[in-house]
Amino acid sequence: MSKSYSESYKNAGVDITAGYRAVELMKRHIRRTLPTGASDIGDFGGLYPLSTQGIKEPVLVSGTDGVGTKLRLAILMDKHDTIGIDCVAMCVNDIVCSGAKPLFFLDYIACGKNIPEKIADIVSGVAEGCVRAGCALIGGETAEHPGTMPEEEYDLAGFAVGIADRTKLIDKDKMKVGDVMIALESSGIHSNGYSLVRKVFDVEHADLNAPLDQLGGKSLGEVLLEPTKIYVKPVLKLMESIGVKGISHITGGGFYENMPRSIKKGLGVRISRADVRVPAIFDLLQKTGNISEHDMFNTFNMGVGMSVIVAKDDAERAVELLNELGERAYVLGRIVEGDGVEIFD
Repeated sequence: MSKSYSESYKNAGVDITAGYRAVELMKRHIRRTLPTGASDIGDFGGLYPLSTQGIKEPVLVSGTDGVGTKLRLAILMDKHDTIGIDCVAMCVNDIVCSGAKPLFFLDYIACGKNIPEKIADIVSGVAEGCVRAGCALIGGETAEHPGTMPEEEYDLAGFAVGIADRTKLIDKDKMKVGDVMIALESSGIHSNGYSLVRKVFDVEHADLNAPLDQLGGKSLGEVLLEPTKIYVKPVLKLMESIGVKGISHITGGGFYENMPRSIKKGLGVRISRADVRVPAIFDLLQKTGNISEHDMFNTFNMGVGMSVIVAKDDAERAVELLNELGERAYVLGRIVEGDGVEIFD
């Protein structure tokens, strides 16, 4: 029986025994993600067995991110078992843009009060995200911050490390005029722009559980809390069959900020507004908030969670393959001479 207990620390607002119980509750979720040879949680550092077989020039690729103010929706709805998927997605979707396979993930949870069942729910989402990404959850940290955060609030962040063959990294210098940009549809708003979303819909006072006709009978809260889609497995599969020249994860900054990051200097992309398959939540958001078209495309993913660029001759097969892998993919635009993103009517 453990002797680790401090009455004085508990009186100051930190219950270390709650932390121990949270760890016990989350273990079954974490073990779903661990490959043979990885360390179980509880050590001071997480171990991951690294194999470089078949990789000519191994290079590690890392990314870190949080969930942002989407967390407020989880708190308002008292639903905490999916927000961890968002945290993983924001990291692994970034590193796959280089062509890297995610290996492992670590999370960090800061909370006003450690409620073991809530923490375990959060971590269950993180574990599910890792399963979807094909990576291991090898560690993390839960920190109780009494006096600096309200008891019901928490923040969630994490980072991922992946591996790639330097000789096979995405090389946008191979891009040329006439190449095609393909859209991979998003699952919704994902995890960006929620400060504006919360303001427009006044979520602190809205009925988040009422079904809305504009959203196909789903509630506003249900749609806003829909987890970020993880694109790792289909994109890596695509790269095995087709030469991918550029990948963008469409996050904060929308089309205008993210798409140019995957395009060769001196080139741009031309997109017809009519070709963008925009989900109903964005139409409702734009109308409710009286937001300009430019600001919508410069803030949100507008239904495109990720874009990939391939040669014109590969475009049809790329769309077919992505659809076979369970993605909703379609041709979005063309690479042209110029700079940035042009969306035309």
